[in-house]
Amino acid sequence: MSTLFEQAKKDLDLPVFLISGLFIVAFVLFGALLPDQASEVFNAVQSGIVDTFGWFYIFGVTGFLLFILSLLFSRYGNIKLGPDDSEPDYSYLSWFAMLFSAGMGIGLVFYGVAEPIFHFGDPPLGEGGTQAAAQRSMELTFFHWGIHAWAVYIVVGLSLAYFGFRHGLPLTISSSLYPLIGDRIHGPLGKAVDIFAVFGTLFGVATSLGLGVMQINAGLDYLFGIPVGNMTQTVLITIITLMATVSVVLGLDKGIRRLSEANLTFALLLLIFVALAGPSIYLLNSFVSNLGGYAQSVVSLSFETFPYGADEGWQGGWTLFYWGWWIAWSPFVGMFIARISRGRTIREFITGVMLVPTALTFVWLTVFGNTAIHMDLVQGIGIADAVGTNLDTAFFVMLEELPLASITSLLTVTVIVLFFVTSSDSGSLVIDIITSGGDVKPKAYTRIFWAVSEGLVAIILLWAGGLGALQTAAIATGLPFAIIMVFICYGLYKGLRVDYRTENMEPEMIASANDMAVSEPTEEPVSA
Repeated sequence: MSTLFEQAKKDLDLPVFLISGLFIVAFVLFGALLPDQASEVFNAVQSGIVDTFGWFYIFGVTGFLLFILSLLFSRYGNIKLGPDDSEPDYSYLSWFAMLFSAGMGIGLVFYGVAEPIFHFGDPPLGEGGTQAAAQRSMELTFFHWGIHAWAVYIVVGLSLAYFGFRHGLPLTISSSLYPLIGDRIHGPLGKAVDIFAVFGTLFGVATSLGLGVMQINAGLDYLFGIPVGNMTQTVLITIITLMATVSVVLGLDKGIRRLSEANLTFALLLLIFVALAGPSIYLLNSFVSNLGGYAQSVVSLSFETFPYGADEGWQGGWTLFYWGWWIAWSPFVGMFIARISRGRTIREFITGVMLVPTALTFVWLTVFGNTAIHMDLVQGIGIADAVGTNLDTAFFVMLEELPLASITSLLTVTVIVLFFVTSSDSGSLVIDIITSGGDVKPKAYTRIFWAVSEGLVAIILLWAGGLGALQTAAIATGLPFAIIMVFICYGLYKGLRVDYRTENMEPEMIASANDMAVSEPTEEPVSA
């Protein structure tokens, strides 16, 4: 037993791993043994946060975007994410390809049709089913999936890359606070920050897995008549989590890399097919119009809290859900984009990460969203009515109106399954890096533990309220980490300011720069 403990102490950051793990076990037991009470708690938590802190989410995410834009055009833009003589690990082509894959996920497949057609049929303000509603629906969808989301990821990813590659700190969230709390990042305060990052990542991934399995179930029902329900979805999560576990055991190159490449290929095939089989010229016109509408409305939407008459619950179910979800996902996506961006300048990092995935996302949303809107607005098929009763089926209802519906629906299910596996595997890797004290090659057994935990949490959330519970998990876990991100921004700014002044040899700052210099962390944590 002592040998196992010593090995675990060597492999893990035990306080972060044990506290996070115990909380997750307690959550799973609570949801499994008392599902009705869990559902009541989730509903109360969501309404409380939306009513009390909705303004904070709106203002905070907009603030993160303004902070990132200020860095983009600042004097700090030429600072490298690594030593001054470092070169990028990847060419522009490879880097853009990986950013391209980072922009894809289960959420885009689930909401690619569902969100535009839902807002078209039932907008927060005004009459649905009109041309104005169609334009507004795409503006709202672009807003939710656009530069605000990537600004959140950039805050975390840029901070991780800067302090990890340029100053040698571990790739953990607490390292971002070094300029503010110093060596206490290795003590209780820093560990608390990492624990919140674990919670956010796990529940953010579980939210994606829950959405994915609901859509897989809808697709299997369409293709093979497999009934839709919690039991079916539980079986599906179990099977796909086992697949993710196999991917974990195979390792990064043999497992997740090959699955990611296959998934990206299938997703692009699906995109190209719908673009060609659908109203192609209409889609080209719509893309230009969508970009213009987004550019015109992005400022007003960034500060919109609908105090003057939106449908009750709309913002909590959409904008606040997305903002909480992006914040909860930020350690996950931030870690990925940080790891592939060593040697880039800050200006390159911000420009590439903000524009490449956003451009892909806008193309995806236009092809699928506007195809569905065209079917309703021009062809009169009535997709909005079908989607209004069941968001899970939106993608398949749209595909049913195009040629080769059975083949494309099966391809869609395949894409979602592969996204499920890669999201679970990648999410467990990021959590494991955090709970292993920044070790970028953590042990397989702990990744298996986190992969299984993600599946269990997704199952509990589905049984305790389905989509509503998934939204609550994203909003609730995003709130504490949103507060942490405010301090991450300040820590990053403070570190960059000292770095810049040191490089420019301002004598009065040399002493401060020396105080700021980061050394390799000691083996023994420093108590707060």
